[in-house]
Amino acid sequence: MEKVIVLGIGNLLLSDEGFGVKVVEMLLSKYKIPPGVEIIDGGTMGYELLRFLHGADKLIIIDAINGDKPPGAKYRFAGDEVKTYYRQKVSMHQLGIKEVLAMLDIQQKPIAEIVVLGVQPASLELGCELSSTVAPMTEIIAEEIISQLAAWRQVPPSPDHSKK
Repeated sequence: MEKVIVLGIGNLLLSDEGFGVKVVEMLLSKYKIPPGVEIIDGGTMGYELLRFLHGADKLIIIDAINGDKPPGAKYRFAGDEVKTYYRQKVSMHQLGIKEVLAMLDIQQKPIAEIVVLGVQPASLELGCELSSTVAPMTEIIAEEIISQLAAWRQVPPSPDHSKK
């Protein structure tokens, strides 16, 4: 069975910068996660992520992406676009995750497929809540994650009606 990881990264103390973590929190609270899929709150771990990503076949990274789009705009990078994404350094975490992925390559244990999903932040002010512009995007990105897992022939998470 393939090892698939959904990794949310971000700093929960800087409003929209915590977007990736908020998405994985929502997935864990509202969905039944199937075997073979790990949902990880990577927060601001950086190099510590290496031990969690070892052996992964496929990876979805969710993050706030500071590009040139309007606040709340969605980003999606896959395949060669992921390398370009990290070269442009538009993520708030480009150094930590970029270096972790490079280390996996050096160790000859690269992740075969990587997809990066994110949104343009509206606010990076001190605060633990997402802005009203970015908050609705958690559901939209969660749906994209489920679609990507289905495309990878993974059983996607299903709503967990026992959780309210």
